[in-house]
Parts: sequence; C-alpha cells; structure tokens
Amino acid sequence: MDLSNLFSLSEKVAIVTGASKGIGLATAEIFAAAGAKVVISSRKQEALDKVVEDLTGKGYEVTGIACNVGDSEALQHLVNSTLERYGQIDVLVNNAATNPVFGLVHETSLEAFDKIMNVNVRAVFQLMNLCFPYLIKSTRSSVINISSIGGLSPEEGLGIYSVSKAALLSLTKAYGKEWAGHQIRVNAICPGLIKTKFSQALWDNQAILDKMMERLPIKRIGLPEEIGAAALYLASDASGYTTGAVLTVDGGFTV
Repeated sequence: MDLSNLFSLSEKVAIVTGASKGIGLATAEIFAAAGAKVVISSRKQEALDKVVEDLTGKGYEVTGIACNVGDSEALQHLVNSTLERYGQIDVLVNNAATNPVFGLVHETSLEAFDKIMNVNVRAVFQLMNLCFPYLIKSTRSSVINISSIGGLSPEEGLGIYSVSKAALLSLTKAYGKEWAGHQIRVNAICPGLIKTKFSQALWDNQAILDKMMERLPIKRIGLPEEIGAAALYLASDASGYTTGAVLTVDGGFTV
C-alpha cells in the first residue's frame, strides 16, 4: 500500500487563524511541511512577519496577513488577500480565540461575554461563510474548528469560554451535515491542557496543574504539535470519510 499521498496537502491552500504562536503556528508549520501553501493570520503583522521569515527559511510557502477575527471587514480582507495571492482556498483552520476573564459565570460582564462570543463563535461562522464559495470549488476541502474540552464539560473559572466552545461544537456539527453534500468536511478538535501562552494561567498555577494531573491518564501537558498533527489528519485524505466529528486530544482527561 502506497501511503505517500495519504497525508499530503500538496496543491492545497490553507488558512490558519491565530497562527503567530501556539497551536496555530504548530498547525501552520505541519501543513506547510505536508506541502500546503499556508496563509497565517493574527492581529499583528509584525509577529506574522517573523513567523513567515522563519518558515520560508525552512523552504515552506507561507504568507502572513494580519486579521482581527472579531472585525468583519478584516475577515473579508483575509479572504480577498488569500485569493489574490493563491486563487483558491482548500482548507480552513479556525484557531483564533479569546478569553479575557477567569472567574465565575455570574461575575462575567456583558462586555466580556460579547467579546468571547464574537471571536470564538461569530467570527468562525462568518469566516466559514466567506470561504464557502471557494471551498465548494475545491476537491476534498476541509474545515477544522479548534474547540476545547471545556466545550464538552465546562471548566472551572472558564464558564463563558466553555459555553462558546460548546456552541462551536454544535456549529461544527450543523455545518458538517449541511456541507457534506458539497464535499466539504467540517470537524472539530478539542484540545486538553496544551503548553501554550494562551493556557499559561492554567499550567503555570501549581495547584491547578496538580489537580489536573490527578485526572490525566497521560501524566504530562500536551504540545502544540500534537494538535497540529491531529489537524493534518482532518485536513488530509486520511480522514476522507470523517465529518461532523469531535476529536479530543487531551491525554485522556475526558475519558
């Protein structure tokens, strides 16, 4: 059996949001190594330029386009700029997220609630719709939404963030059903505790870390590259019969 093309993204163009660091960056590099032309986005162009310099130095095809996903016009600019450069969109990874609060649900302000929902749910909805006319032209296109184990069961201190990630899972399943007839697969990944700056407040707190380690069958923090590898599976032909799925990558925490 020839497996050389099973995980290949050759001739594919992928957009990865929130990709200047952490899970997004790891995913972008793995996609590029698999042969994709990758458009990375985050809020600051300067941060993206540094990543592009590093990845192109490794021989990868990567372009950085600044985009605050909470801004509708910025999302449209991201799509337009990708099309201007590459003429197609085959894979979309919605990784950008926010969580400006850590505390009780009833103490979360309306401003924080709106920001979380806007970035974590509404932006994903809008970007998927903006990409739809181009994903439908692709062969074996794929959308991957990065949710969280908090979307399966609310995490302490992360109530509204968890609610947003639960909504993202439902959104993924809805699109998975509706877009399957267009040959567009839509799946979600639920990372557990991954060593990124975004989750540093958790793994840098010894009390929280000790509590999590008591429940973790695999007694360590996950790595961004391990989420990127799962994303490659969902982006490639290896997952050709998979849509509407929720893949947990959490060291067994939710078992």
